[in-house]
Amino acid sequence: MITVTEATATAGALKRLSDEGVSIWLDDLSRKRISTGNLAALVADRGVVGVTTNPSIFQAAIGSGEGYEEQLADLAVRGVTVEEAVRMMTTQDVRAAADVLRPVYDATDGRDGRVSIEVDPRLAHDTVATVAEARQLAWLVDRPNVMIKIPATEAGLPAITAVIAQGISVNVTLIFSLERYREVMAAYLAGLEQAAAKGLDVSAIHSVASFFVSRVDAEIDKRLTVLGTDEALALRGRAALANARLAYEAYEEVFGGDRWSALESSGANRQRPLWASTGVKDPSYKDTLYVDELVAPGTVNTMPEATLNATADHGDVRGDTVTGGYEQARADLAAVERLGISYDEVVGKLEDEGVAKFEAAWQELLDAVTKSLNSKGVDA
Repeated sequence: MITVTEATATAGALKRLSDEGVSIWLDDLSRKRISTGNLAALVADRGVVGVTTNPSIFQAAIGSGEGYEEQLADLAVRGVTVEEAVRMMTTQDVRAAADVLRPVYDATDGRDGRVSIEVDPRLAHDTVATVAEARQLAWLVDRPNVMIKIPATEAGLPAITAVIAQGISVNVTLIFSLERYREVMAAYLAGLEQAAAKGLDVSAIHSVASFFVSRVDAEIDKRLTVLGTDEALALRGRAALANARLAYEAYEEVFGGDRWSALESSGANRQRPLWASTGVKDPSYKDTLYVDELVAPGTVNTMPEATLNATADHGDVRGDTVTGGYEQARADLAAVERLGISYDEVVGKLEDEGVAKFEAAWQELLDAVTKSLNSKGVDA
């Protein structure tokens, strides 16, 4: 638990980050974090104004079993399927977290105070099933500050439009490429246009686009290291920031255009860029690299707790570190390409791997819950 003394000592960097227009979200959730008051403390003392979850986070939380024993026993007695059991547990956690964040949601008119829950990752390539799952999750959580996470696969794009068109707020996840990011923004705008045509209040619809950061460096750095030349090694740790900065440039273009202006006049909200995967993978890099170097107004940075604490302790928040770097970003990515590393191949691989990793984590979660249900004498 965070003490008042700790909060006072470490508030500086996180407050500066918030003052620069960056919303601080926590990339983690567990029942213990809620029940002990830890989440409420992070909101009160660390400036956390949102929570993101994913299959890997739930696999770690529920797989441990801590805090879920009573509910698992009840579910076992009822003889529910393992899929239903998992959804009952995950939606209960998200519902409880949403209640903790509700004052933030109210104070920011729905901009923050959000908690995200992801559709079953096995549906990533099925548009119709993704839409149905999104509707079901929104109904199960039954909180206005929930966001449904939909992966930015080809099948996910029309699902994003359909779900937004029904007035459900969406967190688009697993975005790695600039081209796909533009498609995501277009899908969001199309959904808003359809919602407006239906007479829905578009001002109540919110969305973020989760642009992944550290995984890009992890993949490109590996290839640069294999090349081993001075030029290649000098580019390590630069591709991910370049990619994210150019994503913000694309965001400025789209939400500065005529199509957006028409929606904005109806009260629509911008789909904010969210920097995801912000914990560094390479221990030789500063642990706040993807926070310090991605400060820009109107963004979200969702951090694992270790990164949040590191930022509070020694983050170097020195104003906007994005908008002045577009030309250098283009030059860095071009330099990587000149060395024979294909941008399109890398981001395609990362999207495929991202979906596969979440599918694997989801299956591990299902297996763990199946074992727990069976141990209580019920066939899952």
